[in-house]
Amino acid sequence: MKKIKFKTNIKCMGCVNTVKPHLEKVEGLDHWEVDLNSPERIMTVSLAEDTMVTAIQNALVEAGYAATEILD
Repeated sequence: MKKIKFKTNIKCMGCVNTVKPHLEKVEGLDHWEVDLNSPERIMTVSLAEDTMVTAIQNALVEAGYAATEILD
């Protein structure tokens, strides 16, 4: 299991509910959550080994949001 973090423009639970059906379509995405208390609105995702970061970013764009991967 691999964890990746993204800085997003998701601002509230309404936004989370909007992106949820789009992220549920991403194969290999096991779990995701957005820290709405963080000013950067960090989204942490747990991925199966072959899931592509771009698939997550594309799903968010489809929902009208953006995500930038945070590289450690």
